[in-house]
This record gives sequence, C-alpha cells and structure tokens, in this order.
Amino acid sequence: MIIDSHVHFWKFDKKRDSWITDNMKILRQDYLPEHLSLSLKRNGVDGCVAVQADPSELETHFLIELSKTHPEIKGVVGWIDLQNKNIKERLDYFSQFKIIKGWRHIIQSEPENFLQDENFQRVIRELANYRYTYDILIYHHQLKQVRKFVAKFPDQKFVLDHCAKPDIGNKKFNEWKLLMKEMAGYRQVYCKLSGLFTETKWKEWSAGDFYPYLDVVFESFGTDRLIFGSDWPVILLSGIYVQWKSLLEKYMEHYTEEERRKVFGLNAIEFYKL
Repeated sequence: MIIDSHVHFWKFDKKRDSWITDNMKILRQDYLPEHLSLSLKRNGVDGCVAVQADPSELETHFLIELSKTHPEIKGVVGWIDLQNKNIKERLDYFSQFKIIKGWRHIIQSEPENFLQDENFQRVIRELANYRYTYDILIYHHQLKQVRKFVAKFPDQKFVLDHCAKPDIGNKKFNEWKLLMKEMAGYRQVYCKLSGLFTETKWKEWSAGDFYPYLDVVFESFGTDRLIFGSDWPVILLSGIYVQWKSLLEKYMEHYTEEERRKVFGLNAIEFYKL
C-alpha cells in the first residue's frame, strides 16, 4: 500500500489564509479531496494523511468531517492549542475521533526560545499517553533547538516535516547535513520526504539538485524512518505530483522492493498507526 503522508485541504479564505501571498496565486482557491483524487489514482497512491494548515480547532473538525466522506484520508494530523493549560481536557475530547493520529504546531513561525517553554513541554509529555504523534515543522536554522527539544522526550514519536526545510535554492548544505545526522541519532524521530520542491527556486530545479539532500537523509535515517509525502497542493508552486513521486522512485531504483515499500507506505502506516 502506498501512502502520501502529507497533504493539505482547504476552502480558501483570503483573511484566514494570509500566508498565501501574491506570488502563490495558484494556491488561492479551494483544494479538497476531490481535487486530489485523480493524482492519487494516476500515481498508484492508496491513501493519504491530511495535515493541518490553519491553527484552529475548527480546522481539525474540518479534516475530521472530510475523512467521513473520503475514505482515501487514512489519518489526520490536527491542531489544538498545545500551550493550553487545560490541554488534557481537549485531548480527552478529541480522543473520540480515531482518525486523528497526531498533532502539529507550526514552530517555524515561533520565536527562537519557543521550545524551551515549560508549559509546551508539559503538553508534549501528555501526547504519548494517547499514542499521538507530533509533526515538527521548522526551518533548517531551527534544528539546533529542536535537537535539544526531542532529547527530552524519548518515548514520543516525532517526524520532521519536509526534511527540516534545507536551503536548497542557495545550496546551503554543510550545517544542515551535520544537524540532520545528529537528529537521526534519536530513534523516536522520523523524517518526511516532502516539501523539497518549494525549498529551491520554484520551477527552475533539476532532479540532481535534490540528490545530495536525499543522500543525507537516506544515510542518516535509513529506510526504516523515512516517509514519502507530497505536500500537495503547496507542491504546485514549483512542480506537479508525478514529478516528485517519480524523482523519489528514480532515486530509489537500486534499493530493494522491501525498502521501497517501507518508504512509500509501510513506514507511514507504522508511524501514524493507520
């Protein structure tokens, strides 16, 4: 089974979705499961994980409702206020929705010392009690603080979204490489093979631009902790679905069938308990 571990759905709202700037006009429209289904079928993808894009509980309920009528949604990574002192009450409430597999807070937009917040750390400790995962969305320059953060939670399953967003466009590599190798030393941390098209010059890339970065994550995390994802529809800023999936398939052509099955589906199923 092939699983896309990272897709987004939204009904576009200019005020709410203000992160979609003027140079992202292709994203200024609705993107719903019916708009993705053909790409999934054409690429032999059996299901997907819907990941929050808006920081609201309304967004979480929106994804839950979509999953009820679109069986291709195998899991949801939602949003709740992970700084809420009454978080256990909210986790208890959302635990009734089995489609929710984990949570995400968009750390990339937070101040540098955010992960040191004691209340946030207290909440992260609660997640393992519910068998919830946590998606880490950061820029590459935040890896140092994230490394210290994950070390405090050996029993919590984490996944780095988009390979921690390396600066491929400017070919900044060495520090990211070192920090990713260190991150991979924490066995509870996985890494998503997603989002790299938009970390380079949009639509001006070649497949070879990504190979050094793929080399690092494959050597560091191995095929047991890498998870395929498309980052649809954000990927459309710089390419199309089939280009990313085909690029990864080409990169892995000398890997075993079992290793390819892990990266393209089995690891997502195991990580998110799909």
